Amino acid sequence: MEIELKYIIPDSETAERIWENELFAGVEEEGSRETLNIDARYFDTDDFDLARNEVAYRVRREGDHLVASLKWKGHSEDGLHVREEINAPVQSDEPDLDVFHESNVGCEVCKFAEGKELKCILQTSCIRRRFRIDTGTGLFEFSIDSGEIVTEYGTLPISEVEVELFTGETEELVQIGRKLQDAYGLTEENKSKYYRGMLMIMENRK
Repeated sequence: MEIELKYIIPDSETAERIWENELFAGVEEEGSRETLNIDARYFDTDDFDLARNEVAYRVRREGDHLVASLKWKGHSEDGLHVREEINAPVQSDEPDLDVFHESNVGCEVCKFAEGKELKCILQTSCIRRRFRIDTGTGLFEFSIDSGEIVTEYGTLPISEVEVELFTGETEELVQIGRKLQDAYGLTEENKSKYYRGMLMIMENRK
């Protein structure tokens, strides 16, 4: 399961202030800061069988690594996103749902697109700056993303900060998010990058 908070960053100046501030200096994991390019391709059938069943399938390049992901049963409120997720390392960014067949749940989710050709329906490209927060009771990843969502109908900007729960309690994640939000007056983001891209696609296909 993936649990994370998302907030909209209004401008590049605020993004720099967040990155350079020592708001979490006391709990930041030493040596964990890094910047990397992240490019993702999302796939579905011509009939959007996965999307119609609230499933997202992507292959993402994170620096030198490729990771395939299935996400489903997602919901969000007050910037808190919770969804089921399966990840698998892959060697190619071409679609191949067979990589999830070792998981019983993965097999069931993949049946929505069984026997149909998959195509890339949207892409995201961003620069991610991140570090880890270790409070002693929880481990979290703090990320600032800037880039764009690309569809055949146009592009949308990405400018957001995420705090993802690795280990620990959701309550502590929410406390960290409130501290960040109060410091910069950030607005909660209840739409994922994928969902924003899908809205653009569906609005233009009407």
